[in-house]
Amino acid sequence: MSSSSGARVNAKAETFPVPLRDRMLARDLERRRVQFAIGRENGTQMAPQHTLALPGAAPYERAVATAAGVSAQKERVQWLPLAALKSHVSTWQALADNALEPNVFYEPGFALAAAEVFGRDAGAFTVWAADEPRRLIGLFPARTERRYGFGPRVLVGWTHPYAPLGLPLVDRTAATAAIGAWLDHLADADLPRAMLLPLLPEGAFADALRAALARRGGQSTAYDEHRRALIVPGPHRADYLANAVGKKVRKELARKLRRVGDQAQVAFTVATAPDEVHAALDEFFALEAAGWKGRRGTAADRLPAVRAFMRQAAENLVPAGKVRIDRLTVDGRAIAATLVLRSGDTVWGWKTAYDEDYARTSPGVQIMCWLTEALLADPSIARVDSCAAPDHPMIDHLWRERLVLGDLMFTADPRASSEFALATRLETMRRRLIGTAKVVRNRLRRKKPSANGESPLPATERAGNGGPRHRPTPAPAASVG
Repeated sequence: MSSSSGARVNAKAETFPVPLRDRMLARDLERRRVQFAIGRENGTQMAPQHTLALPGAAPYERAVATAAGVSAQKERVQWLPLAALKSHVSTWQALADNALEPNVFYEPGFALAAAEVFGRDAGAFTVWAADEPRRLIGLFPARTERRYGFGPRVLVGWTHPYAPLGLPLVDRTAATAAIGAWLDHLADADLPRAMLLPLLPEGAFADALRAALARRGGQSTAYDEHRRALIVPGPHRADYLANAVGKKVRKELARKLRRVGDQAQVAFTVATAPDEVHAALDEFFALEAAGWKGRRGTAADRLPAVRAFMRQAAENLVPAGKVRIDRLTVDGRAIAATLVLRSGDTVWGWKTAYDEDYARTSPGVQIMCWLTEALLADPSIARVDSCAAPDHPMIDHLWRERLVLGDLMFTADPRASSEFALATRLETMRRRLIGTAKVVRNRLRRKKPSANGESPLPATERAGNGGPRHRPTPAPAASVG
């Protein structure tokens, strides 16, 4: 949908009917609940009649089935403020290491550091295994927001400007149980009926969530689907960069680097050890502050709380080998730096900064070409997420695959149709207004240089129509338990 101002809102709604079998099961369970209550008041005990499989039943239904003599185990769902999760770091990290899909921004080392700045009002729905009460099988960070100034409150997945991914963590061996218990809790507890998961990527978790909503008769609406640059090299690691950047452009980049090298010593370095990362972070902060972010006042070095969070997050992740900082140096001084994070087999290009005085040398392109080859040389890395905005003028022409993301609003309660309809109308209106404001702002603001401060690659080197659409391969069905 679009407004007359040119602002665009892309929304797609899905309504899942409640299957007849599930409706009959719900009625049978309600009848059993009433009979059991009457029998208990009369001092009699109802004998079990038969066993039912209740993988998707709501908590009160599972409790009734258990009381009626039907064997059932129940996952425990608990809301915890982010600060309270400090006492569960070991089991939280175990979940992150065994997640259906990794998300470094929801790992304890990163999330607890970020919570001090961006998550004081946030918490997480935690799901604990039925058979192992101390094993965490699901973590769904969120906060409650009054997004529209009036009307219903909405649950919103926790993201912030330094965490561009809203993918919850679920155990790959218990994903169906974790998602089902979470949805049961959302439907039955005294909570807002609508929830919004921002920056949710297509993949195994999104597929499992939609399937769970379909089974229970939920509804969902998708907003603002977009694509950002991604590397999924497959078997073509050795020649990936050569296929992405033509020979002519590669020769020109090498010529620019040689020209600087004629006057000074040029080197690429990587920092992974704690003391190296600490020093490299200082160089990154200085580069960022000297550029356009510094002039706008948004550089981390101008924001002490943000600077402290970034340093703490890096220090937390370094011991596990989940941080690297690559630099392009001239006579030992960094002119470009990129911060990279890792979880499992996935890497994120978190932040990049460069020295604008060397813009003619294309330091941002140079460091990204170096980083691309370095990451592709590691066979344990399956994908690299750029964390970049859609249609990025530089990285889109180097990294040819695309990660599909969007914002998903849903309700887990089939009885909340009217409340959900109101929430989706207000969300659509909100996005239109924000889009219109951005259009006006951009028209008033002077045109700025590209996000990397350099000319993008020539049109002949661009990835066609933005590169192939990539939806990450879901985990095998056997792993979604």
